[in-house]
Amino acid sequence: MSSSRLQSVLARPLRKLVQARCSSSKAVVAPIVTSDSYRKSLLNINPTEVTALSNGLHVCSEYIDTPTATVGLWINAGSRWENAGNNGVAHFLEHLVFKGTSNRTQHELELEVENMGAHLNAYTSREQTVYYAKCFAKDVDRSMNILADILQNPRLDEGAIDRERHVILREMQEVETNLQEVIFDHLHAIAYQGTPLSYNILGPTENIKSIDRADLLDYIGRHYQPHQIYLAAAGGVDHAELVKLAEKHFGDMQTTNVSEVEYPAARYSGSTMNNRDDAMGLAHIALAVEGCSWTNPDYFAMMIANTLIGNWNRAQGGGRTMPSAFARKVYEQKHPQSYMAFNTCYKDTGLFGVYGVCEPDEDAVRKFIGAIQSEWRRIFRSASPGEVQRAKNLLKTLLLAHCDGSTAVCEDIGRQMLTYGRRIPLAEIDARVEAVTPSVLKKVVGEYVYDRDPVLVGIGATEGLPDQLLIKFQQSSGMD
Repeated sequence: MSSSRLQSVLARPLRKLVQARCSSSKAVVAPIVTSDSYRKSLLNINPTEVTALSNGLHVCSEYIDTPTATVGLWINAGSRWENAGNNGVAHFLEHLVFKGTSNRTQHELELEVENMGAHLNAYTSREQTVYYAKCFAKDVDRSMNILADILQNPRLDEGAIDRERHVILREMQEVETNLQEVIFDHLHAIAYQGTPLSYNILGPTENIKSIDRADLLDYIGRHYQPHQIYLAAAGGVDHAELVKLAEKHFGDMQTTNVSEVEYPAARYSGSTMNNRDDAMGLAHIALAVEGCSWTNPDYFAMMIANTLIGNWNRAQGGGRTMPSAFARKVYEQKHPQSYMAFNTCYKDTGLFGVYGVCEPDEDAVRKFIGAIQSEWRRIFRSASPGEVQRAKNLLKTLLLAHCDGSTAVCEDIGRQMLTYGRRIPLAEIDARVEAVTPSVLKKVVGEYVYDRDPVLVGIGATEGLPDQLLIKFQQSSGMD
């Protein structure tokens, strides 16, 4: 551009320049999303189709117009179905199924997945075990063949078991350095003492050293039953074709244990654990009360309360301008470095609370815990309609964002089928969130927090960590 041309452009008023750009035929105007169009978009999503095979395995899918797809197996089994003697076997098995089958060596399995350009993964939680593959839609048949093979024909040779034993032991050492995971493991251990829900997913070291092939086969025989499995898929997959493929690859699975495998009911108990180590330099704290289950009518109200408290990290700044009243209060305390609200749900119980990290100070830990309880009281007494609506809008945004892409949708299908027995439509989720008024929110929070026994875990420089009686007293004061 010549200097005279550049000067003439710079001399034009900004307002006229913007008007010129907007009047150009190349200008792009973003569409305005109205509440009506938003509601219509929720109703226009393809439904989740569900079909039960004759052996009890359920096939669930949602069509998305993409060239890729995600298909996986959601199994109603996890560490909660273990006992003290075999705790860790579910996670151990998840590692081993990728080490070869009776039809494929480990190298052949990995090579086949890589040649498809696919992604094969798995994870174990306290109530679920999941194996899934993300692939091109044209390769769903081959991916399902691999999933069926690793599920029904794992090799489980002694050499692989011994090698994976060392891998898991190293993984346990790595987990020990992640204090957030350690905190939540301890939180479950003291909240659900004497029940399998207190178990660590990885299991204790002595179990990892002793688990053998017989333990693994026994667990498969008890829990990998077709009526305990949901085959979920999302992406460019036709449901009718998916059912045919499921019959082809999983139709021969036999149900040898017809009855549902029962697990001991959760038994919550308030308690405190303080692992003080001033050399760590920071205090890691988690305070919680017993929450609700997945299917409890209070679930969405508790999720809104969780969103209302939110999360914050001093390294990201913005403390004074955060929409969360609790974030602004914690920012003013100076010593807290970060916090994260959580609402962890299970089949018959849950944990609702806050995890935070504080710098060491004589009163920093006590003040931070007091701030959490004060925020619970504030929500119970005076949560405003404006902030409740903001939390509802944010929660809906997070839930919708969680269903972005075939893998996220597939995971949502599998999880909801295991927990609810159906896929809740997004329009219904939206309606359930909107149904929570400020008065409903206050009532629900009061029921779960007021005069309830809390669980508290502290690790690190936790000088000043309150005892159980003081926390319980603060839990009930000011909420009448």
